[in-house]
Amino acid sequence: MKKGTRSVKAGSKKATPKRKVTQPESAPAKKQEVAVAAAKGRPMLTWVGKRPLRRVTAFPAQLVETFNPQGQKDGWQNLLFHGDNKEVLAWLLANGFRGKVNLIYIDPPFDSGADYVRKVQLRGVAGVAKIDGETYTLGEQIQYTDIWANDNYLQFMYERLLLLKELLTEDGSLYLHCDSGKSYLLRCVLDEVFGADNFRNEIVREKQRGGKHHVKKSLGSIHDTLFHYSKGDQFTWNEFRKEVPERVLLERYPYEDEQGRYALADCTNFKVDRPNLTYEFLGFLRTWKWTKEEMQRKYKAGEVVQAAPGNIPRRKVRPNEGDLIQSLWYDVPDTESHTDYPTEKSPKLLERIIQLSSNPGDLALDCFIGSGTTAAVAQKLGRRWIGCDINKGAIQTAETRLQAIIREQIEAQRQGKLLEAEGGGPPEPASLAFSVYRVNDYDLAIQHNEAVNLACEHLGVQRTRTDAYFDGTLGKRLVKIIPFGHPLTPLDLHELEKELKSRPREDRQIVVVCLGKEPTADAWLEDWNRHRPVNKIEVIELRTDKKYGKFFTHQPARARVEIKGLKGKIVVEIKDFISPTIIERLNIDQTIFRAQVTEWRAMVDSVMIDAAYDGKVFNIALSDVPERKIDLVQGRYELPAPEGPATVAVKITDMLGEEVLETVQLR
Repeated sequence: MKKGTRSVKAGSKKATPKRKVTQPESAPAKKQEVAVAAAKGRPMLTWVGKRPLRRVTAFPAQLVETFNPQGQKDGWQNLLFHGDNKEVLAWLLANGFRGKVNLIYIDPPFDSGADYVRKVQLRGVAGVAKIDGETYTLGEQIQYTDIWANDNYLQFMYERLLLLKELLTEDGSLYLHCDSGKSYLLRCVLDEVFGADNFRNEIVREKQRGGKHHVKKSLGSIHDTLFHYSKGDQFTWNEFRKEVPERVLLERYPYEDEQGRYALADCTNFKVDRPNLTYEFLGFLRTWKWTKEEMQRKYKAGEVVQAAPGNIPRRKVRPNEGDLIQSLWYDVPDTESHTDYPTEKSPKLLERIIQLSSNPGDLALDCFIGSGTTAAVAQKLGRRWIGCDINKGAIQTAETRLQAIIREQIEAQRQGKLLEAEGGGPPEPASLAFSVYRVNDYDLAIQHNEAVNLACEHLGVQRTRTDAYFDGTLGKRLVKIIPFGHPLTPLDLHELEKELKSRPREDRQIVVVCLGKEPTADAWLEDWNRHRPVNKIEVIELRTDKKYGKFFTHQPARARVEIKGLKGKIVVEIKDFISPTIIERLNIDQTIFRAQVTEWRAMVDSVMIDAAYDGKVFNIALSDVPERKIDLVQGRYELPAPEGPATVAVKITDMLGEEVLETVQLR
């Protein structure tokens, strides 16, 4: 039995036409202010520090990479952003996307107090990436830390929901995925932003089967919640039927005749005050569903039967094309894994949401894209998509996954057949290309969350899970870790001063941890400590401190690449690659590592080549991303040479996500 959809507008009988695919407007060179409409719904939740978001700054977006294997010049190209989603959403509002997004799905941090990690190990088969029978495991790479103070979490979500509402079309929908920890608060925030009248459903999704025992004398939590809100009352809605398992069919329809399986159901009418339907049939005086003539016809046709003399007549009910989807989803657990990314969601879950609330050609947005499941399913189902994440590892994972899907779609088109996605054959892709943008510079060589975790472990800092500003304590002192992407500046110290002023009863000393500091910071610190009886500040500079120094002596990955022109072709051969960070993670001397792992490709996750690099945007002409973890990159590549002089760029990404870019000018 196949499942299907029927496209309708809620409150309308007209089918939704396919939308025109348009290209985004060009980005301005300077930042600009974007107005945001106020929330007008009820109830209005209150928290410490709640403030409306009247205006937001839109920073310029920098195009850093494109994947366009067919050289598509016209029409829509999908968008992937690396940056804080608040800044990305502001950029979208400032650049022609206000009221243009048809469907939004977000799976934001759950405020669970957990560190989400990605397990990382080297590539390769047995004997290549093993020592003494053990795989080269690089441990767990922290992707993000889900630690909030309750008020900060609510403000974080409030601001982003206000921006998301501005992006939705008038017939658009938003789905917010959460768990029981904050669902009751998020429901109130959603009511305030979208209006309680635009609440459509609370969907309960069973995420795993229950165990044999309860935990801590409470029922096991085995479900997530999805809240569905619309922009208005005329929203896109497609009736969706799911396939009924054979076991369930046999239970529901226990009888069988020459026309197939059936069940027996009541023939009487629940409205008894119907004189024209009240009559005697086969010895029973009842108010029936049909007139006497229609009842006689159904009886002769075998659609109404009397199982035995003296039994009331009953009608045959046969299975339809599946069950309509209701608000309890027990058939889409997270049992699949397409990546090693934490919190990855099932494609079947996103498939259902996208098919329920959008049509082919529509634009879907996920601003917490993670491993890229929303974009992957949207790509397969013929929707346009926009995704963003602040985590570089997430962008790399999503990018790799989407490249593979687009290649499959191109090959399917070449062979003249459609791909088989989850749930059936999708329509033609809305686009076979995407661009990667960066809004502000979050592309750090060392991920801040992971670096904070390692620094705390190195210093002996006790992490604080409930403080929104300080990272932990060292003895009786409060610890603040400055982001390792820049040295300590007076601006950082002014922010610390501002925080302490908001805590007038705080009398503990402060430890500031940083990687380097500006000379002007020393004068500020000297003046502060001279005039303060409490809250004196000590600085631990992790590169030079006598006690804690030399923690980060980061050596970038290195590659030896040979690039040459040969008979109208470009030949790229990677001769060697080494990642000191990987070797340090494994805690193995470099000489021993080289002796035992002679295959440099075990450290490489992917290779990409731009045959005509302009020094700004990396246009992927060739990508080598092995499908399985045991497979290795090829290491030698040939591709057509462009006409005239060109700069060939090779981007090598190691298993920890660090990138090496090698360029050669060919004449």
